[in-house]
Amino acid sequence: MPSPPRARARLRALCGAAVLLAAVAGAAPVAAAATAPAWSVAPSAGGGTRPAQDGRPYFYAEGVPGTVLQDKVAVTNPGDSPLTVRLRGADADNTGTGALSLRTKSTDTGAWITFARREVKIPARTRAEVPFTVTVPADATPGDHPGAVVASANGRDSGVSIHLRVSGPTLSALTVERVRVTGGRISYDLVNRGNTVLTPKLAVRADGVLGRALDRRPRTLPVELLPGRRVTLSEPWTNTPALDSVRVRLTVTAGGGAHDEATATKRFVPWGGVAGAGAALLAAGAGAFWLVRRRRRAGERDGDGGNPPGQGNPRDRGNPEQTPEPSEKTPEIPEISEIQGSWS
Repeated sequence: MPSPPRARARLRALCGAAVLLAAVAGAAPVAAAATAPAWSVAPSAGGGTRPAQDGRPYFYAEGVPGTVLQDKVAVTNPGDSPLTVRLRGADADNTGTGALSLRTKSTDTGAWITFARREVKIPARTRAEVPFTVTVPADATPGDHPGAVVASANGRDSGVSIHLRVSGPTLSALTVERVRVTGGRISYDLVNRGNTVLTPKLAVRADGVLGRALDRRPRTLPVELLPGRRVTLSEPWTNTPALDSVRVRLTVTAGGGAHDEATATKRFVPWGGVAGAGAALLAAGAGAFWLVRRRRRAGERDGDGGNPPGQGNPRDRGNPEQTPEPSEKTPEIPEISEIQGSWS
């Protein structure tokens, strides 16, 4: 017997719900696998020169030359299978544009790090803590020696920075060099000439013949400038003057009393307008030259009086004695316009 319409509608709804639940159930393992947390590396909460029970964002170590400093790195494997992690030390560096990077070959802090185990196998859902030491050489220079602890597993690298300071005199020194204005930007070099990590501040000012063209108050640059590094940075300058001679002054400061200034001169000329004015002047000069030359030729024709050959100037007819007789030694020279051909 055929089912009533309401019963058939309820049956279709139940079937649709069953299909939807089956689809969600089938997709759940895939989604869970796709969102499974990745392994992580971090400083151990209770280790280092400055331990913190609530976690540390980086390693901090400080000691005199010849000291052996100790700490621990924690590697967490939240996955369902064991994980093999390789550990190494690295030197920190700045790229040419100021970003932080790691050197492929360590000669400083990265070379001073020794792990209890360089390769660690971590069971599923387990955190392992690996001790390591930083042996500061006896001839190490005082100041900051930035580095990192790097962990590698499953084709991925993850690191934690090390802020290592060797005890002794510190110097904060910063210079700004090679200031130039091109293409709507002010480019410059920053050089850390001290032995501490610096976070510079920059102020920009430009004064021209027609007044102040630019005035930017000091602001913190998004750069951690490591000791001895040079980076090239730039500032946008879109509303440049149309016509002016400007002196651009950059002032940089940083913690510890670091301060320096540098200047550059830039002339702004509307070359499009200059070219148009030059073309107009050239056309006017050519027209004036043509007009003067035309009037000169007309005057030369009027000087002949239009007299037939042999009659001469009418003013000289009553005094024949003033008419010089032709000389055989000085033949008549024809006009240049009558010469045909060329001298080549």
